[in-house]
Amino acid sequence: MCKIICVTDIASCRGDFLTQLGRICEGRPDAVILRAKTLGADAYLELYLSAKEVCGDVLLVPHFYGIEGAEVRHMPLPLLSEERPSGRFGVSVHSVSDAEQAFGMGAEYLVAGHIFETDCKKGLKGRGTGFLHEVCSAVPIPVYAIGGITPENIGEVTEAGAAGVCVMSGLMKSEDPAAYIEALRQGCRKK
Repeated sequence: MCKIICVTDIASCRGDFLTQLGRICEGRPDAVILRAKTLGADAYLELYLSAKEVCGDVLLVPHFYGIEGAEVRHMPLPLLSEERPSGRFGVSVHSVSDAEQAFGMGAEYLVAGHIFETDCKKGLKGRGTGFLHEVCSAVPIPVYAIGGITPENIGEVTEAGAAGVCVMSGLMKSEDPAAYIEALRQGCRKK
């Protein structure tokens, strides 16, 4: 079954961030990666603790920062090269060699992108499903596609071998994120 993971982005959030996060979690995504690149460690911890309350039993994954008691952590590859974390972690990758390196360093899962054109990477062409297939074929761990994923194209990424998708803008800007998650799940089933 295709997993749906929300990646947060405070800057593109529609309205109050924690309110939108609560609405997203009503749709029961498989996980939420709490990405807040502009926050320092103390402010991030405060946001994480508030988000943990809002998410309830939806898995909340800290991004960049290690948080004591978190089940798993998500990291950019350059940080992984500097800091070998203890415990479970996933890594963002942008090439097959990144994927192989992250796997070799113990990553439990990968987020590969960006697959399609997206406002988050304005002016940059998506790497495409061929790239995604190469990454999925190169490593024996789950790979999640990110970048321009919609209910209309989600089947293409699962056909390329992705275990699921990470969605940021579509959920952060949605007026009805629970319905958007359901539409993504329906798109997975059509493949």
